[in-house]
Amino acid sequence: MATSPLRIQPPQRLLRPLAVPERLLLGPGPSNVPSRILAAGSQQLLGHMHPEVLQIMDEIKTGIQYAFQTQNRLTLAISGTGHCAMEAALLNLLEPGDTVLVTINGIWGQRAVDVSRRLGANVHELLKPLGEYFTPWDIEKGVVQHKPSVLFVTHGESSTGVLQPLEGLGELCHRHGCLLLVDAVASLGGAPIFMDQQGIDVLYSGSQKVLNVPPGSALISFSERAREKMLRRKTKPSSFYLDMGWLANYWGCDREPRRYHHTAPINSFFSLREGLAMLAEMGLESSWERHRANCVQLCQGLCNLGLELFVKEEKARLPTITTVRVPEGYDWKEIISFLMDNHAIEIAGGLGPSLGKVLRIGLMGCNSTSCNVDRVLHALQDALGHCRHSRL
Repeated sequence: MATSPLRIQPPQRLLRPLAVPERLLLGPGPSNVPSRILAAGSQQLLGHMHPEVLQIMDEIKTGIQYAFQTQNRLTLAISGTGHCAMEAALLNLLEPGDTVLVTINGIWGQRAVDVSRRLGANVHELLKPLGEYFTPWDIEKGVVQHKPSVLFVTHGESSTGVLQPLEGLGELCHRHGCLLLVDAVASLGGAPIFMDQQGIDVLYSGSQKVLNVPPGSALISFSERAREKMLRRKTKPSSFYLDMGWLANYWGCDREPRRYHHTAPINSFFSLREGLAMLAEMGLESSWERHRANCVQLCQGLCNLGLELFVKEEKARLPTITTVRVPEGYDWKEIISFLMDNHAIEIAGGLGPSLGKVLRIGLMGCNSTSCNVDRVLHALQDALGHCRHSRL
């Protein structure tokens, strides 16, 4: 029996029914979840070592291999978001004193620098202005100068809307004894990527963008070169939870009997399996083309509204997230709030170094439709007119 009365009473707000508004999520993620994926995630829980769950994990692995276009056996999903995958990639590859070269043209390069420095790595930065991408000559110059063991590149820089070309970077890195690590959280499924063919050594992505799966699981794959580097480590990875040796075993990647590592988010895996299944049913090439076509339609519509596209070169525009400059004299927060309050549509402002400079519009997975392009353009036209009048 309790020896004293409760001092904190049940919160009244928790005694009310849960209320979640309906919104069209056209920001940089998460994206809306289709009913099929919602249904998968609401299935009854199973144990994380049940054979049925291990089979679903095997199916997830094959789905990731398809989405990444890789045959790497060390391919799995991490129980965490894209940030978690970034940290897993870096802390398994890098030991204190290792040299890493990070390309920075937005927030994700900045985050990779932060993580790498926390790991005790020798970090060098390769910089480009916001809205621009790195050429192979830019990267080779940095690799020759700094001689890194790992090069970090963001394929889809969601803070600026830039798509980084990857052709030739793998071969360049391997010629100089360097591993190529690529962040594809914002681009996977929306823009072509060929892990094996492009010589990418570590690739990761998240669940909540083109896959339309709730946040909480991340996809990652390591080449044989990367796996061999991890096997040669002199020290253990600094995180037990993200130790790729343990995770590889739990995911059946090392041909050893599977052992318990952590209690995985089983229902998140159910959802991820369905998201990967829907991508496979549509086909990568069809998904890439749909995102390309709807991005082109959106860009044309934004120009027709008198808005200025932030990324000048069409080939460098990320098909999943389009950025425009905040119109002169407008408050970007007011535009975003108007769309949310009056049209139930989410778009976003800038992030990190692009904060206050851009508006970001995401068209990802099932949200990438011509109808949604028309809907967000109409809402923006309404918002621009209202915000203009409110300043007069």
